Amino acid sequence: MLIDFEPGDYVKNPAKTEWGIGQVQSIIGKKVTVNFENFGKRVINIENVNLEKVESG
Repeated sequence: MLIDFEPGDYVKNPAKTEWGIGQVQSIIGKKVTVNFENFGKRVINIENVNLEKVESG
């Protein structure tokens, strides 16, 4: 599993678009903590959820 983002990057969960854009807070192993604009802080196992990086600008 390749993680192509790092803390500070913005991501979205394609399966939960209503969560909005989230900012990666930390990455520990396969667990990514993301603070979503509409859903708050979530710890996501990237083996189960496919996060997509959002390019800024």
